[in-house]
Amino acid sequence: MPWHPPCDGLRESAVTSDSPPRLAPLYLAGFTTAFGAHGIAAALGAETEDIGWTLLAFGLTLALYDLAEVLLKPLFGALSDRIGVRPVIIGGLLAFAAFSVVGAVVPGMLGLVIGRFGQGAAASAFSPSSSAAVARLTDANTRGRYFGRYGSWKSLGYALGPLIGAVLVVWGGMPALFWALAVLGVVAAAWVALAVPAVPVLPRKRVTLVDLGRELIAPGFLVPTLVLAATTGALAVAVGFLPLLGREAGLGTVGSMAIVTVLAIASSVAQPFVGAAHDRGRVSTRLGTVGGLFLIAAGIAVTAALVHPVALIATALLVGIGVGVATPIAFAHLASTTPPERMGRTMGSAELGRELGDAGGPLVAGAVATATVPGVGLAVIAALTAGAGVLAGAGLRPARDSADPSELAIDKLTCF
Repeated sequence: MPWHPPCDGLRESAVTSDSPPRLAPLYLAGFTTAFGAHGIAAALGAETEDIGWTLLAFGLTLALYDLAEVLLKPLFGALSDRIGVRPVIIGGLLAFAAFSVVGAVVPGMLGLVIGRFGQGAAASAFSPSSSAAVARLTDANTRGRYFGRYGSWKSLGYALGPLIGAVLVVWGGMPALFWALAVLGVVAAAWVALAVPAVPVLPRKRVTLVDLGRELIAPGFLVPTLVLAATTGALAVAVGFLPLLGREAGLGTVGSMAIVTVLAIASSVAQPFVGAAHDRGRVSTRLGTVGGLFLIAAGIAVTAALVHPVALIATALLVGIGVGVATPIAFAHLASTTPPERMGRTMGSAELGRELGDAGGPLVAGAVATATVPGVGLAVIAALTAGAGVLAGAGLRPARDSADPSELAIDKLTCF
């Protein structure tokens, strides 16, 4: 049975006022983690020959950021429930800045490894806590819109990170990029401290391992997390394969990277509009998540069938729009079915699901493509994404606090 907030929960589940919530600093935090992940990764790829690394060392260094996130996101999410989201966000951003300074001043591979892993660990703190703050500072009538804006800024970080990173590396080498990230982390931390309102820590009941297991397999958590993992996995495959296939299609390096930018911009533009439409009841949870996954699957299937510049652009648009449709609605549904006192832990666990999708999608596609051809690997990802859509359609139920506003009004009148 979906969670239904008690009367006290209606008073404390969201920090609301007559004015819109001040969430812009959280958008900058989302941009920071995306910029840090993709900006450094792209710069490392461009500088590998100068650094003198082997491909194995290069791959391991790239993986450090994601490895830290996989290990630590659920832990920091739970910590934000215990001490509050603002301290975890601010501390994570300051730690991100500090490790960026390490990457800038410590020479050679040691500085890069420490900086990269430290940035990932710090992002593990402020990324799920920022999602939890968006959920706690909004209500059922606005949650989709604000999650859409938050996701839009993260998409901009993914899109602009490699471009800005390339400019900074050309101008001043890797230290310039690390210094820019350090400044960004400090600015974001200061803005959060000054502008984001405090979110009260709510009483929590003691949780056993059995309780945690039940939470993780509950449909209200498992299904939207499956949607988020599928979208992230397919997105990672598209971001990796589209430039490769673009060069094969004769687009060149610049044209191939431009296709990824098209994907990111499509996702960034779509998310706020879809989230707002979901809040107004025009896009249901089931329609948005299932439809988004089917759009992604269709987009990947196009390139699996035909490697042509037009097909690649169509794939970028379909995947970008599909991610933009499914992501804010899945996050809004997840927030609506989660008790506010464990919002951080839930968001951290959901982010872990996204990281597993981010790692698993390219792994499956690459393994199948290596054994056969790239088109078959993409076809498998398209089929898996469509399968996730089918499961989502069967498993998603409307969240209780996403019901008609008149029903919520009746509930509140009953309580008061």
